[in-house]
Amino acid sequence: MASTSRLLLHASLPPPTTSISKTNSGSHAVIRSIWHNNGKYPKEKTCIETPLLLQHNQKHHYTCDQIKRKHFVKATHAQSKNEPEPQADSAKPIWNSIKDVMHTIQKFSVFYALIGLLSGILSSSLLAVEKLSDLSPTFFISMLQFMAAYSSMQLYTTGVNQLADIEIDKINKPYRPLASSKISFGGGLAIVAASLFMSFGLALMIGSKPLLWGLILIFILMTAYSVNLPFLRWKKSTILTLLSGVPTILTAYNLAPYLHMKTFVLKKPFIFTRSLAFTTVVMTFFYVVISLFKDIPDIEGDKKEGLQTLSIRLGPKRVFWLCISLLEMTYGIAIIMGLTSPFLWSKIFTVMAHAINAWILWFRANSVDLKSKEDFQSFYMFIFKLLYLENVLVLFVR
Repeated sequence: MASTSRLLLHASLPPPTTSISKTNSGSHAVIRSIWHNNGKYPKEKTCIETPLLLQHNQKHHYTCDQIKRKHFVKATHAQSKNEPEPQADSAKPIWNSIKDVMHTIQKFSVFYALIGLLSGILSSSLLAVEKLSDLSPTFFISMLQFMAAYSSMQLYTTGVNQLADIEIDKINKPYRPLASSKISFGGGLAIVAASLFMSFGLALMIGSKPLLWGLILIFILMTAYSVNLPFLRWKKSTILTLLSGVPTILTAYNLAPYLHMKTFVLKKPFIFTRSLAFTTVVMTFFYVVISLFKDIPDIEGDKKEGLQTLSIRLGPKRVFWLCISLLEMTYGIAIIMGLTSPFLWSKIFTVMAHAINAWILWFRANSVDLKSKEDFQSFYMFIFKLLYLENVLVLFVR
């Protein structure tokens, strides 16, 4: 019976003239069929049940084990191409976690204000330089130390304000970490306490009186501005907001770094130079505008909290154009002070730069939709960009 079936099978095979490539193709198909059906190759039946395969491979002197080993490697290699790389997959969640943490820190620290602080410190520190020899490694190390101490205080002031304004921020700024519960109240409290400790710790280690007294002033005024305690929470009043906000920013951004670098680092007597006078006047107007304008996009939450900001009393449109008028007046003062400069290059540069800025400001202000909260917020960021630019321009005033 077996011999009869074998004869019938051979009778059904193609004649000997059939090409090897066709035989090879058939053998691969049989092997793949066995692999996909069973998930493994049979130990002995593979060669017995496929005489066509044996007929082809006997000509090449392949053994059954060699055939199985050869096609097993091919099948395994093909399967491995479709499998995802575990390292690439595991790297993505780690990278996404890092980005999420950095994004949370950026929102918690109010990054645009931090950039304003650092650019102001750099600008005011350079104003204290009288000659190129003052730009020593000690100068830059001391400036970085100052930045570290005041950046920590910046984290304290923004943090304590967010801790006190969680319910307001759920309406006005729901993306902030505390309002969105990305950072718990206890976690925010720990960050604020650590930032305050680090700020004063660095100041005591450095030993600079301008640095230390500046931090004390900022700590007192910004705590009074934010904390909801009797006789505090000064943000409820526009006048108290200006009295706490403007001196704080002017001290942190301009006066304290100038005094620190001039008297403590360079060991030179304090001189109220023309450049410092220009910076003080122009930046004071900028900080008044920032203190008033920041409340325009926050009217909805401030009303529910019972705050009486100028934007609530007068309306966002009037406060908006008041701020534009103050900034245009600032550029006018800058142009007048530039015209009185004894240096021709400084006169030309100061007048031209501030005239161009005044035109850009007016053009940008007229494109704002006064009914859009998003437009108000975008213009608020534009004011900070003008502030960054002004920190550069003051270096050319002589």
